[in-house]
Amino acid sequence: LVVVGLGVSWILDGLEIQLVSSAGFQESLHMSSTEVGFAGTIYLIGQVVGALTFGRLTDKLGRKRLFIITLAIYLVGSGIAGLAWTPWFLYLWRFVAGLGIGGEYTAINSAIDELIPAKYRGRVDIAVNGTYWGGALLGALASFWLLDTDHFAENVGWRIAFFIGPVMGLVIIWLRRHIPESPRWMVTHGQGEQAERIVDDIEASVEAQGKKLAPVDAGMAMLIKAREEIPLRDLVHVF
Repeated sequence: LVVVGLGVSWILDGLEIQLVSSAGFQESLHMSSTEVGFAGTIYLIGQVVGALTFGRLTDKLGRKRLFIITLAIYLVGSGIAGLAWTPWFLYLWRFVAGLGIGGEYTAINSAIDELIPAKYRGRVDIAVNGTYWGGALLGALASFWLLDTDHFAENVGWRIAFFIGPVMGLVIIWLRRHIPESPRWMVTHGQGEQAERIVDDIEASVEAQGKKLAPVDAGMAMLIKAREEIPLRDLVHVF
């Protein structure tokens, strides 16, 4: 559930990059090659701003809340970009879509690191981040068909292409509603009882499948200090 529900972000990112590189909107919006290039650049700028902004909010408000909010921002940005009639309108909503994807990066990697056991964490990180290339492949195949004027009018195909990501995202938002909040995040924010209930539910679902869980090694316990947010000076100290 975590891998599928969270891994779609990289699929969407690969899809977005491929759709813009295909530049199906260039003739419709009367854009030069430089303007087409800027449509890709503004998306990347949005990613940087989104990662920095939502990264802090992810620590403050929680992983689950943010990976739903950031995906919703992407859906709005990418969907409205498909309605563009002029370059500046496309730039604006490409920036918004980038904000969402940049925020996704921070919220999702945090959730993966805290929800996936250390034994499997590396493989899951690779699997999730590697889906970017699946998105690029999907974008290439979609562009090959949608931008063919034998199938769609020149001003229609590229707009449909921009709606592929939002449609996928709507399904994933529903799926993400069932992914639990990170128990580690809850403990660090003084919500120990709620974290315990989440862990109990996960353990119960595993045991319901007939699997026996080994008892917890009390010697592996560690003290976690509850704090609302981590100051930047602490992050600098880690680096």
